[in-house]
This record gives sequence, C-alpha cells and structure tokens, in this order.
Amino acid sequence: MTPLPTNAGALAGIQVLDLSRVLAGPWCTQMLADLGADVVKVERPGVGDDTRHWGPPFLKDEAGNDTHQASYFTACNRNKRSVTIDMATAEGQALIRQMAQQADIVVENFKVGGLKQYGLDHESLRALNPRLIYCSVTGFGQDGPYAERAGYDLMVQAMTGLMGITGQADSQPGGGPMRVGVAVIDLFTGLYASNAILAALHVRDNATNGTGQGQHIDMALLDVGMAVLANQASGFLATGKAPGRMGNSHPSLAPYQDFPTADGNMLLAIGNDGQFQRFCAAAEQPQWAADPRFATNTLRVQHRTDLIPAMEAVTRTRTTAAWITLLEDKAVPCGPINTIAQAFDDAQVKARGLRVSLPRNAGDGIAQVATVASPLRLSRNPPVLRNAPPALGQHTDEVLAEFGLGAQAIATLREKKVL
Repeated sequence: MTPLPTNAGALAGIQVLDLSRVLAGPWCTQMLADLGADVVKVERPGVGDDTRHWGPPFLKDEAGNDTHQASYFTACNRNKRSVTIDMATAEGQALIRQMAQQADIVVENFKVGGLKQYGLDHESLRALNPRLIYCSVTGFGQDGPYAERAGYDLMVQAMTGLMGITGQADSQPGGGPMRVGVAVIDLFTGLYASNAILAALHVRDNATNGTGQGQHIDMALLDVGMAVLANQASGFLATGKAPGRMGNSHPSLAPYQDFPTADGNMLLAIGNDGQFQRFCAAAEQPQWAADPRFATNTLRVQHRTDLIPAMEAVTRTRTTAAWITLLEDKAVPCGPINTIAQAFDDAQVKARGLRVSLPRNAGDGIAQVATVASPLRLSRNPPVLRNAPPALGQHTDEVLAEFGLGAQAIATLREKKVL
C-alpha cells in the first residue's frame, strides 16, 4: 500500500486493511479514511460487501435509471479502495497475509474464531507483523456464553433495553417497543472502534514512550449498546428502577418534547428554569412561570401531566414557523421536526456543506455519488473526501501491482477465481 501525501489528512501514511462488511466495521474504517488513512477494502469476488445488494434504494446511472448497486453501501465506504480476493483459497490467504505485513491496522467483523481457519486471525497476523493493531468487531465479544452467536444491531437494541425506552408507552396509541430509525448500535460501535484504534496508534507510536507494538481490540455491539444507554443506565443503577418508554418526552427534563402547532409539530427543548421563564413570557402565559408547581425543572417533571396539556393548547394557536420566529431570539431552544428531505434543504445544513457529490470513474455508468460530509472539523488537518465509494474490485489491479504482482500474475489469479 503506497503512503498518501502528507496533505491528505491527519492519518496520512497509515495503512488500513479492511476485512469488515455491512456497517459497524466499515463505519469505523470510513472515519479513518476520511482522516487520510489509505484503506484497502477486501471483498468477495463477484459478490462484495452484503450492503452492495441491500436495496432498494439503488444508485442511478447517468440516464437516471436504477442500477443494481444499492445506495446503502455508499453510506460507509467512501475514500476506500476495493480489492476482490477469495480468502477461502490458499492464494487469497497468502495475498491478504502479505498485505497485513505492511498494514498498520486490520479491522474485521467475522464470528469469533472465524478467520483462524484462514490464518488471518489476530495471533497469526501479529506473528508476521508485531506492530499490527487488529480490531475485531463482533456481536457479543471474544468471550462469555454468547461469544459464538452472530449479533445484529436490531437484536442488540432489543437485548440492551434500548427498545424498552424507545417509542410510545404501552398505554398510548401506537405504544410498544421501537427500534431507533438508523442502526445506532452499529454506528456507535464504529465510532468507539475508531477511538480505540487511535488510542492504540498513540500507544504504539508516540515519541515519549511508544511501545512500537500493536494490540488486539475487542469491540462488541452488546458492550456498546449498554454503554450508550448513558443517563438511562445511570438512572437505573442509582435507583434500581428500570425506565420505560415515554415517546418524545424526557425522563429528567420538562418541557422537553414535541408539541402540536397550527400546521404540524415543533420541538421544544427547555433545559433550565431561565429558558422556561422566557418561554412563558414570549407565549404570554406568565401564570405558568409563577405557578409553584412549575417553579423548577424537578417540579415540572413531577407535574408534567398538568403542564403539558396546558402548553399544547397554546402551541396549537401558532404555526411552527411562527413559534420559531417568536422564540429564536429569546434563547429558547425550538425547531421544526423535519423530514430528511427538509433537513438537506435547511439553510444551516447547506451553509455547512453537508451534502457532497463525489465523482466516480469506475466505468459502470455511475458518474457521481452523493454523500454526507464528515462532521470532523480539524483546523489544520481537515478530512478530505477524495474518492467516491468504489465499485466492486475497482482497485484490485492497482493495489496488487503495489505489492509487486505483474499483469500476468494478476490475470492468472483472476482465471483461477482467486480475484
């Protein structure tokens, strides 16, 4: 793998071998790629990452027609180079081992022990490259009674109690457990994994007391799912009482939820007593601020069943836009509840350049791919979105040539179905 130029980002020169599929692992490696690492994604010949086929929706060609390439894949695979290698073959295993000897990082999300049969597990690769940082992403971790089980985001959302606190209460219309609208456990696992990898890089390479040695990172969706319960978990640990579903209400703040308006809904997120008092003044309801039941946040939480219906009767008297106009200069957090289409059309989203179109020169009729900008804003080494998510095997010849394979050797491997 050829090092990138030094202006390519904070992780320029770092080589990543990405053996992961679907979302958690690829989300981690995309973050590393955005920061400048050279990420080579190894995929199965003819098939590729599972998410290449998870459609609809599909990418469109230059004529605006659907292709059979799912848009899901593009969410977490930009800035990477795609190589097709069949790791079930001896030749494929040898190629991946050769690549691992020059890599700084390997990320994989096979079942526990799944890569040992190929000689691509942590112990096997660390013997070849002691500096290797090897990150394993699994559903339940490398040990424990569930270690051998496959794990999926939805399963973990259910097991950790996240679905138990998401959705309307059972007593309300539409009540019942609800998953979060995106695979939030996968995404958080990718973020935690990238943080762990950066910490391991620092331990290995820092100038003061770097060890020069890699290490194994054991990332489990279950562990992450429990960790991101955050205040809901700490509340349970403090009281022994499991929280339930409250729709869009907050267990510790009031009023902090959606409210009906004359033409839809708005979000009101009042986090302190001053904000509540300013809202009451703007809404011409001074009696709420003077009411001893609502004097503090704790009291408002205790008496929310009295406060919220009274507020809803008032919020219905103005449109969402009118409420936002009224409150935006009063330091009262208030906003619309957008569709994704409305969110991308928002003036602030446009000003921050959060929609990015990347050209793709893969010869597959897809001229460009739209993606969401990296939220990382480093002043000196900002992420650079260099390349669109790759077509399957787009860089196979290029990468293997960097490892010294000639055109004939590559052609022979392709004939043998190794590539």
